[in-house]
Amino acid sequence: MQNPKSVGGTGGMVTSPHALASEAGRDVLRAGGNAIEAAIAIGAALCVTYPHFTGLGGDAFWVIGDRDGMLRTVSGIGQAAAQLPAFDSAIPARGAESAITTAATVDTWHRAYEISKSAWSGTQTWSSLFDRAIDYASEGFPVTPSQHFWQTLRAGELNALPGFAGTFAPHGNIPAIDERFAQPALARSIERIARFGAREFYEGDLAERMARGLQKAGSPVSASDLARTHARDETPLRVAYRGGELVSLRPPTQGVTTLQIMGTLNRFDLRSIPEGSADYYHLLVEAVKCAFVDRDRFVSDPEFNPVPVEQMLSAATLDAHARAINPREARAWPHVFRPGDTVFIGATDSQGRSVSVLQTVYFDWGSGVVAGDTGVLWHNRGASFSTNSAHHNAVQPGKRPFHTLNPGMYLKDGRPHLLFGTQGADGQPQTLAAILTRLIDYGMDPLTALARPRFLLGKTFSDTRDALKLEEDAGADVFATLAARGHEVSAIAAQSPLAGHPGVIRIDTDGSALGAHDPRSDGRALAI
Repeated sequence: MQNPKSVGGTGGMVTSPHALASEAGRDVLRAGGNAIEAAIAIGAALCVTYPHFTGLGGDAFWVIGDRDGMLRTVSGIGQAAAQLPAFDSAIPARGAESAITTAATVDTWHRAYEISKSAWSGTQTWSSLFDRAIDYASEGFPVTPSQHFWQTLRAGELNALPGFAGTFAPHGNIPAIDERFAQPALARSIERIARFGAREFYEGDLAERMARGLQKAGSPVSASDLARTHARDETPLRVAYRGGELVSLRPPTQGVTTLQIMGTLNRFDLRSIPEGSADYYHLLVEAVKCAFVDRDRFVSDPEFNPVPVEQMLSAATLDAHARAINPREARAWPHVFRPGDTVFIGATDSQGRSVSVLQTVYFDWGSGVVAGDTGVLWHNRGASFSTNSAHHNAVQPGKRPFHTLNPGMYLKDGRPHLLFGTQGADGQPQTLAAILTRLIDYGMDPLTALARPRFLLGKTFSDTRDALKLEEDAGADVFATLAARGHEVSAIAAQSPLAGHPGVIRIDTDGSALGAHDPRSDGRALAI
C-alpha cells in the first residue's frame, strides 16, 4: 500500500516494507517499548511476511543512537563453514552449494536486545516481541504483490530445491495476491526462539535440526558452525556532511562506500545544481563510480585482509575523488554489478532513541533451500565470495563475505536526525546518495525524496548491460544530455521496483518525527 503522504507523530515512529510488520513495531511502542524492541518485533514479522527478501536464515545490520550521544552498530554476518567443498569455478548462486555461510540475523536481535536492557532500560520481555510474527506464521497473512511477483519469476529455478515448493507453494500452486498464506513449521521455529532465546537458533534443538536439514540438502554448514556464529557490537564509521555526520557500519559491509560517495559530494555545492537535472544525476553517478572502484579493491573481512578505512575516508582521498569527476564527460564503466535484496526497518521512540536496520537473504529467496523441517529458508550470501585464492574476498573457512548492506543514520548536533536504508545490493549506495541529497541538500520531506526518479548503474535481471538505468519520469531532456556526456542510458519504468525500496524517518529538534516508506514497496510508516 502506498503512503499518501509522509506520516508525522510525536510519540515515536516505525517504518518497514510491509504494513503488518510496521504494525508489530507500533504495538511495541504503544506498550511502552523502545526503538530497539520495536525493531526486533518488526524484523521477526518481516521474516514471515516478506520471505523473499528476509528470513531467520539470513544476515542483519543495525545502527543504534540516542540523544545522549550513544552510538553503536551491530554487524551480523554469518561466517563460512569450517569444512568447505572444492569449487572448480564460481560458487553457485542457488542450491545447497550456495548455502555455505551461517546466518546471523537472530543473534543481532539478541545483541540489540542486550543494548536495549543495558543502555535504555528496556521493559519488554523477549518473548512478547515475537507475538505478531508467530501469529502471522501460524494463522497466515495476505500474500503481497511483491512476494507473488518474485516467486512467479523464480519458480523455474527454485521449485526443485529442497523444501522450497513444499513451504512456499504448499498446495502445488504459487499463492495468489491477497491469498492467506501460513508457514506452520516456521511458526514453531519462532516459538522456540521466543521461548528459549536467540541462542536456540545456534546451540539448541532448533540449531541441530537446521544443521541436519542443511547437510542432508548438501550444504556444508554444521551444528558446530552455527554454535560459533556471533554478531559483533562495533564502533561506527563516520563522515562529515553539510554540518552534520553520516554514520554507517564497518567492513565487510560497503558502509564505507556510501560514506565515500557522500563525502565526495560534500565537496560540491549541490544547491547550485537543480535537483533532477542532468548535472545532478551525472555528479551522483560519477561519485558512485569513484567509490565503487575503491570498494572493489579493498572491502572484505578485515580479520583476513586489512581494509584501509581511515585512508578511504580521509580528506585527501575524498578530495582526489572530487577532482577526478569530469562535469561534462562520463567515466567508462566496465565493472561487474552485484544483485541482492533486503528489507529496511527504521524506528524511533518518544525519547528520540533510534535504530536503522537492514535484514537480508542476499538474492531474492536466498539459496532456495529450506533447512529440514524448520521452515527456515537459508540465504546464499556465500555466493558473493570469490573462488580466486588471490582475491581479497576469496572464500575461506570461518571468513565473513563482503556485504552490500549498509543502513545509516545522519546526526545533527550529535543527535539522530535521519534514519535510512534500502534494498538493492550495488544499488544501495546509489539510492542512498539520491535520497540523502534530496533530504539534506534540497530540504524535501521523506515521501517526496523517496518518490523522485532514481538511477541504477549496472545490470538488472531484465537488462544485462552495465548501463545507467534511469526511471523514465526523469525526462527526455535529462536522458539526452546524459547520453551526450557518454553515459549508456537505459530507461526503466517510473516507480520501478528495480530502484530499491528505501525507508526514511526524519526526527526534528522538537522531537517530532516524519517518515515514509518507498511508494514502490508494500510498506508503511506508522506514528504514535
